[in-house]
Amino acid sequence: MKKWFNKYKKAVIITASVIILQIFFGFDPKFCIINIIWLYV
Repeated sequence: MKKWFNKYKKAVIITASVIILQIFFGFDPKFCIINIIWLYV
């Protein structure tokens, strides 16, 4: 589990932060799409 987390640490942190920001500020499709694209680049 630790190896998996270290490998995908950036993806997990970005995904969690995007979800938290979406909850706090309401769903913004443009913001969500930009962050998902940034996550996979």
